[in-house]
Amino acid sequence: MIDINAVRAALKDAPDAAEPGAVGAAVLDAPSEAPSFPSSATLGSEVIDKMMASRYVTVVGILGDPDSGKTACLASLYLLVSQGLLDGWSFADSSSLMGLEEIARGARRWNEGNPPQQMTVHTKMADDRQPGFLHLRMKRSGGERIIDLALPDLPGEWTKDLVRSSRSDRFQFLKSADILWVMVDGRTLIDVQRRQGVVSRLGQLAGRLRALFDNSMPQLFIVTTHLDEGSVPEAALTRLHAELAKHNVSAKVMPVASFSANPDIKPGHGLAALIDASVTPHQRLPHFWPPRAPQADPRSFLSHRRLL
Repeated sequence: MIDINAVRAALKDAPDAAEPGAVGAAVLDAPSEAPSFPSSATLGSEVIDKMMASRYVTVVGILGDPDSGKTACLASLYLLVSQGLLDGWSFADSSSLMGLEEIARGARRWNEGNPPQQMTVHTKMADDRQPGFLHLRMKRSGGERIIDLALPDLPGEWTKDLVRSSRSDRFQFLKSADILWVMVDGRTLIDVQRRQGVVSRLGQLAGRLRALFDNSMPQLFIVTTHLDEGSVPEAALTRLHAELAKHNVSAKVMPVASFSANPDIKPGHGLAALIDASVTPHQRLPHFWPPRAPQADPRSFLSHRRLL
């Protein structure tokens, strides 16, 4: 039988564990520096800047109110391309796998075959002033083209603050964006009672963006989510375009269904078309040497004649 008091006395008289070679001392010394492994969650702006210095990266600016479907869209995009189900694209690499897995976590949970109430987690930022980016590298199927996407997963409160108080300091990174996605819950545009308020807010947001970009605003996509629950009426789209035009802004409407409970619409419907439109040049390049008919000009060299 073990004498507990004797064991306690022996431990009390044991050499100091902090001394090298002492009983109970650490086998290895603690490292003098912090681990140098980079974070694989969301990436900071400085990481994206370094990435852009080595290859072309398509920066997508994503805005939208809370529960507009921003995070669900990113989760669905990642789940589709990682399983080889995104039409025309395959997964190549990612520098933020843990971040992508985090936002897709809710979509992997099911309750006895039924989808959960919320498919994705609500976005929270560790730094209230800096955006966090998700990186996704994809390869065009049947070709050699590879694209890098930098996708910010921003809280919806940021967009609300931009509209409400014109707080744009957190959106300076948008000036490096190639394309803008403004996410809006399509169900709010279907609902007649809520439609006008949503259209007015989108017009206000367009005005804030126009002021932020001056005359160099990138192409804007209005991404309407929850397509599986109905299509936005043409009358609502006409009113939306008219409201945007008041602020000298034009946009293309892209309907998507990140997840779907409708058997007629597959989950992720519209995402492939959204990616294709986002990485395809949308501006016609000017003619390097435009054709022009000769003009009679006494100062022109071509009109000069030597008098014999």
